[in-house]
Amino acid sequence: MLLLARCLLVVLASSLLVCPGLACGPGRGFGKRRHPKKLTPLAYKQFIPNVAEKTLGASGRYEGKITRNSERFKELTPNYNPDIIFKDEENTGADRLMTQRCKDKLNALAISVMNQWPGVKLRVTEGWDEDGHHSEESLHYEGRAVDITTSDRDRSKYGMLARLAVEAGFDWVYYESKAHIHCSVKAENSVAAKSGGCFPGSATVHLEQGGTKLVKDLRPGDRVLAADDQGRLLYSDFLTFLDRDEGAKKVFYVIETREPRERLLLTAAHLLFVAPHNDTGAAGPAPGPSALFASRVRPGQRVYVVTERGGDRRLLPAAVHSVTLREEAAGAYAPLTAHGTILINRVLASCYAVIEEHSWAHRAFAPFRLAHALLAALAPASTDAGGGGSIPAPQPSAETRGSGPASGIHWYSQLLYQIGTWLLDSETLHPLGMAVKSS
Repeated sequence: MLLLARCLLVVLASSLLVCPGLACGPGRGFGKRRHPKKLTPLAYKQFIPNVAEKTLGASGRYEGKITRNSERFKELTPNYNPDIIFKDEENTGADRLMTQRCKDKLNALAISVMNQWPGVKLRVTEGWDEDGHHSEESLHYEGRAVDITTSDRDRSKYGMLARLAVEAGFDWVYYESKAHIHCSVKAENSVAAKSGGCFPGSATVHLEQGGTKLVKDLRPGDRVLAADDQGRLLYSDFLTFLDRDEGAKKVFYVIETREPRERLLLTAAHLLFVAPHNDTGAAGPAPGPSALFASRVRPGQRVYVVTERGGDRRLLPAAVHSVTLREEAAGAYAPLTAHGTILINRVLASCYAVIEEHSWAHRAFAPFRLAHALLAALAPASTDAGGGGSIPAPQPSAETRGSGPASGIHWYSQLLYQIGTWLLDSETLHPLGMAVKSS
């Protein structure tokens, strides 16, 4: 009976591990070679994807106008690609300014244009708009949109130009007028198009055996300070990294509290617990603290920090003094614990991002936690029965043991995000999204 139970556990664990591998295959008819896709021009007034531009399935919500004097101006980067002609009728270089994501897609499109029509270049007629020439909440005001033509201005090419823009990876392409094609991309702020939510590698966690550790150095077997759903402090198993990028350079929100003074850096789409107005902290967090995207936390709200008084350690709400943006180049890490929470730099945060419902996200990861527990339970079987006749139990993969992928977003996170885009509305998911790899 014991042998049968173990076999069933092996089958379940193996299926959980094999499925993501299949998902990385070429699609239907595993192993078959795909035939080259035949490109068809877009029709006049057609847009791809077939949803409104500022929705989750396309380029996402408008984040606010960027001016030369605003903090977000540093999100824009000039494009000096010699294979692209910029109209620049304002003679200010504004058309060359765009987000990095827009720049990457535009440069890819420039190559496609030259391959499609030798001797012809891509031409940008409108890029970042600082003069208010576009409609209200236009993505041109954020450097996330461009209007394009070919250098020869041959309008018979524009339908195919739009198709090439789709293939180049623009998040929304619209054959808007007979005179140009409109293209836009998801927001670049915090590079959340590339990842969901992370902390910098310099962030610290508290270990059960005492002391602190850099989040980037977490390993399987570590138990870190976290909290349960009642706000009680406890130590929770570190399971894996939902995202890990050692060389990342991202824009982090810097949230600083007044008393006690604590400082936390995290990306825009990461969830942070905010205390309700009636929470005095007398007996720990009141039931039902809100989990908000870091980009929505405002000065005056209160987050939970660890305090120690007379040897008693507990969570208390602390007022947010300031929320600013700061660029970091020390990596990006999203640790997952068994309880779905973690104390980072003494501030309580969720392990989840992108979806503004901590409890939903935690439930969605239940199958992953189950698989992790089953594989951990199987490991001791390798020493059962003693002697040389025992059959070694299957060992969990490095990823499932908790070391995480060498780089990038965890496959389970990507799967859940894709399901979320099908089932949830754009108000629930962060507008910056989490690129199911193209960021």
